[in-house]
Amino acid sequence: MSLRLSRRDWLAGATLLAASPGRAQTLPPPADEPIISAFARSLPVLARSGMVVSQEEKASRIGVEILKAGGNAVDAAIAVGFALAVTLPRAGNLGGGGFMMIHLAGEKKTIAIDYREMAGALTTPGVFLDGNGAFEPEKSQSSGLGVGVPGTVAGFALAHAKYGSGQFSLADLIAPAIPLARDGIEVDADLADSLPFAARRMARYPSSRAVFLHDDGAALRSGERLVQKDLADTLEGIARGGPQSFYSGQTARQIVSAVNSAGGRMTLEDMASYKALERAPVRGTWRGREIASMPPPSSGGVHVIQILNILEGFQLGALGHNSAGALHLVTEAMKLAFADRAAFLGDPDFVKIPVAGLVSKRYAESLRAAISLQRARPSGEIAAGRPQPFESDQTTHFSVVDARGNAVANTYTLNFSYGLGLVAGGTGVLLNNELDDFAARDNAPNAYGLVGGEANAPGPRKRPLSSMSPTLVFSNGELEIVTGSPGGSRIISIVLQIILNITEFNMNAAEATEAARIHHQWQPDAMDFERGLSPDTLRLLEALGHKPRPTRAFGSAQTIHRARGLLMGAADSRQRGTGAVGY
Repeated sequence: MSLRLSRRDWLAGATLLAASPGRAQTLPPPADEPIISAFARSLPVLARSGMVVSQEEKASRIGVEILKAGGNAVDAAIAVGFALAVTLPRAGNLGGGGFMMIHLAGEKKTIAIDYREMAGALTTPGVFLDGNGAFEPEKSQSSGLGVGVPGTVAGFALAHAKYGSGQFSLADLIAPAIPLARDGIEVDADLADSLPFAARRMARYPSSRAVFLHDDGAALRSGERLVQKDLADTLEGIARGGPQSFYSGQTARQIVSAVNSAGGRMTLEDMASYKALERAPVRGTWRGREIASMPPPSSGGVHVIQILNILEGFQLGALGHNSAGALHLVTEAMKLAFADRAAFLGDPDFVKIPVAGLVSKRYAESLRAAISLQRARPSGEIAAGRPQPFESDQTTHFSVVDARGNAVANTYTLNFSYGLGLVAGGTGVLLNNELDDFAARDNAPNAYGLVGGEANAPGPRKRPLSSMSPTLVFSNGELEIVTGSPGGSRIISIVLQIILNITEFNMNAAEATEAARIHHQWQPDAMDFERGLSPDTLRLLEALGHKPRPTRAFGSAQTIHRARGLLMGAADSRQRGTGAVGY
């Protein structure tokens, strides 16, 4: 019989668990609340020795088993990442790319690994335009031209080689994913929810239909079995031969053939020459804490820090969480940051980005001075600032912390749910349509409504700009928060609000995750909001000149908060099947 606790006893249990010399437990929901209540959703999972929080519980459990067996956070993260390629096919992947933030507690060292997808050598600035220079979204979103060279396998291999514990080979970390692919997994509620929305795109490709659809074109249903034998073979090949077995040889030929059959321009040399890169994290401070996040070609770290810098001059806590006054200031700061994103951010290997200026406290002061407490500025009145003088939907995230305080925040993606919808024949690998994140031309919005300019134009061997924002927060030099989320352009807003909710509004990780969110990206001029804001608050925002626009729930943040000797994990309930698992 499971232990059921009152709310008061559950809260007291945090102290008992922190003091206990024995094995940590996850405390169940209190007896006086139904399991689906708002209170139950606001309880984080508690543990002392390790924690994995991901968008799919089987993958989280695989990561925890690696931690229990003596692996470090990097080992566990790699095992989770390969498992998600099987269990969360709409976002977990071998055929996409992403960003990994690693913190090594013993060395007080934080590393950023960029394994973002890369455009092929034959990519031109006008690749997504028609003969008259107009943007053709079908080219970037629904054809092989939108497929970037995948980076996930190279990124995981680099992280393992340099920062794994040394106790596990790459093959050891891939091994748990192989039987899940070969023997199949039961289609759960979350998988059954997402497949029908991608079925039309998948139906165009026999290789995709054979894996995910019935003969009549209907998606696999809840309770049926998803078997991915070709993907199992590809995973076994990587386990035997390392990343080169993916980037050269038969697998590479099959990927290139699939891309080009769908209208793309990828070459075997594009695959063979791909490299994951280490970059210096972008850093800032907030209320005495240190923020470390992903640098360009992510825009996330730069703009999370920029927005926090702007807001540091206001007492948000005194205004109250999700009050009209607080939301007004957060929205105005978002607009300013997203205007700068459109003008300045791109691939740092091709364009000079004024990162130091954008994250400068002095630059933030100049932007803050333009914010009115009584009026929302229309987006048409806002343009990119001048940071140079201050120089000195579908994605998935998982967070890992081990017993030694090492941590990984990893966000990776296929772009759309299930990417292009194309499984490269014979490989089981779903391919991305990530090159839609380029700015096809000035002010042409991508699938997420984001606009950009020359800094993020398509080009050979360039990495498109991303909003993915895996982020670490430190207090007094010690790891405090590991977080990130999917959500397209809204990722920056989600990560920002998780940090604000924990540090400014004193929420626990679960409360911070479940709270209603807002988003404004400058263009279009609308403040998206989730259900949960009061009608009175919305009326006050409208009176200030904002344009609130209701939207369905967005994002799926996976957060670990480390405090008082405890790891507190929160898996976002906005999507089914997420899992925070600790020990």
